[in-house]
Amino acid sequence: MFSKILIANRGEIAVRIIRACKEMGVSTVAVYSEADKDALHVALADQSYCIGGPEASESYLNETQIISAAVLAGVQAVHPGYGFLSENAHFARQCRKNGLVFIGPDPESMERLSDKALLKELMGKTGLSVIPGTKALASLEEARKAVMDIGCPVMLKACAGGGGRGIRLIKSLEELDEAYFQAKNEAAVSFGDDSLYVEKYIFPARHVELQILGDEYGSVVCLGDRDCSLQRRNQKLIEETPSPAVDAGMRRQISRLAVEAVKKIGYAGAGTLEFLLDREGNFWFMEMNVRLQVEHCVTEMLTGVDLVKWQIRIAAGIPLNFTQEDISMEGSAIECRINARSCGSLEMLHVPGGPFVRFDTCLIEGTRITPYYDSLLGKLIVRAKTREEALRKVRAALCELVIRGIPTNIEEQLSIVGDERFTSGDYDLTFMGNR
Repeated sequence: MFSKILIANRGEIAVRIIRACKEMGVSTVAVYSEADKDALHVALADQSYCIGGPEASESYLNETQIISAAVLAGVQAVHPGYGFLSENAHFARQCRKNGLVFIGPDPESMERLSDKALLKELMGKTGLSVIPGTKALASLEEARKAVMDIGCPVMLKACAGGGGRGIRLIKSLEELDEAYFQAKNEAAVSFGDDSLYVEKYIFPARHVELQILGDEYGSVVCLGDRDCSLQRRNQKLIEETPSPAVDAGMRRQISRLAVEAVKKIGYAGAGTLEFLLDREGNFWFMEMNVRLQVEHCVTEMLTGVDLVKWQIRIAAGIPLNFTQEDISMEGSAIECRINARSCGSLEMLHVPGGPFVRFDTCLIEGTRITPYYDSLLGKLIVRAKTREEALRKVRAALCELVIRGIPTNIEEQLSIVGDERFTSGDYDLTFMGNR
């Protein structure tokens, strides 16, 4: 096991990883930008290093500075969290070059699975149903031909995409030209890769994902499904597990297929297979995220499996000590993402308590929210024996949560979890568009 780990991230996920390391008896090293010098993750870590200016490109995306800090601190491994460098094969390779373990998939796997168009082709060979689409497009003319062949509506997506960026819905051929260049520019800025592909738009549908863990010895376990259909502009707002749209038979079948697929591609680490679930109950594979998801905690809350600790153990060569039969999906867990609506300084924080109520956050009194990073302030997660009870619990927890000094979306989250369409469980990706 590692004795010291550097966390190459910030915010609530850096705090989450540091806490897991402390529970495992592992020393931690934080890195921070000039804007984050007073951040909670800096205070909690055993050591910390400033790695650059407030812009992410100057700090949390600065591979050279992060590697230098890791070498200087004498760590054995680097945990990238999510976002930033978490799916960057070049960074993973630089870690290896400097004798550091990247806590995540190896760079070869990352490169092989990072092109979402090629990944769909690979997954199609494993038995999963994939959404009809193209490989990376060479030009606008090729995109135009693909749209005509597949037929509108289609989705235009970044091959290296994630976080809802580089995505455009094309309802008619006339919309393609402008959307193509917009998506291409957004992809280049967000991922350093402007390649795009086209896929059929499945409508209406729900966004359902499966959480998996695989070790270096070929063992793979699926930790159930999450429903992530509550989204605005491809950004998730609420997640729940299990999905109210997936019955026990469907869950067994898609979990088995997912495990077999991950074994066939030889993946080790934490990963998420994302699907669109249509009205007929068909699962259409979209993509695989080869990192920790923002919403990993809702799965942890229901299953009792600590995904961060297992990421670290797998990277250290420790085999999984549980099997598929050990995973229980009894009960219901719901997560609400609490986002800042604008910049500000935290004047007061009151966190709800009680059994099976969790709030993952980086907030402390005086925390300043700047324009440089993601707006996520924290994640409120609850668990109960039934979905009905979980809904009551999450409403009560949202009512109790107080964040003063920073405008938030708490009131909107209360409105959503009280909406009859959500409480009935009969919702899909169009939910926010109809509000």
